[in-house]
Amino acid sequence: MPLIAPSLLAANFNELGKAAQLINESEADWFHVDVMDGRFVPNISFGFPVIEAVSETCHKPLDVHLMMVEPEKYIERFVEVGAAVVTVHYEACPHLHRTIQQIKATGVKAGVALNPHTPVSLLKEILPDIDLVLIMSVNPGFGGQKFIENTYNKVREAKRMILECNSKAVIEIDGGVGPNNATQLVKAGAEVLVAGSSVFKAENPMAQISLLKEATRDSFMV
Repeated sequence: MPLIAPSLLAANFNELGKAAQLINESEADWFHVDVMDGRFVPNISFGFPVIEAVSETCHKPLDVHLMMVEPEKYIERFVEVGAAVVTVHYEACPHLHRTIQQIKATGVKAGVALNPHTPVSLLKEILPDIDLVLIMSVNPGFGGQKFIENTYNKVREAKRMILECNSKAVIEIDGGVGPNNATQLVKAGAEVLVAGSSVFKAENPMAQISLLKEATRDSFMV
């Protein structure tokens, strides 16, 4: 069954504890945390103290997405403060296989993210070693952006490659995800949907999560 991972980036920063508690009480499966360094992307987000505090409150797995250069310097620390999944960018890792092995050595799941312009085909050599492929459906750095329609083609290609090499990797989509495209994304092969603005900007975030779960459940059963 597809997973829903609301994004902390879209939450009210004055009430992060409430956001974490909402995720606990909702049908969400993971809590997605975008870490931005102001270098790989033109924005800065959360550091270790914030992630650790959220981890202590939220009882769902923390899905940590590192939008940063030289992520290998900090992987162990992110795991120490609560990450259950650590995803690094293909574009930021010149020695990607080594970085993936470093993540897996900590005992958590390892993922690789691709920017919208990066071809899925570049993951061919690493697919057998990873647990997750994160396909960015907006340009990374800011929430609330418009979904890039070519994402569906990339999801289908990634799914085909995963099946061909018998990889256990799941496909995650991040950016512009909502009830309007959740069903189509899952039909294309997505198994984890990151939803930021569509959840936390909704009048009733918990009901919105339930709506997303319903949409993915229906598409999964078709």
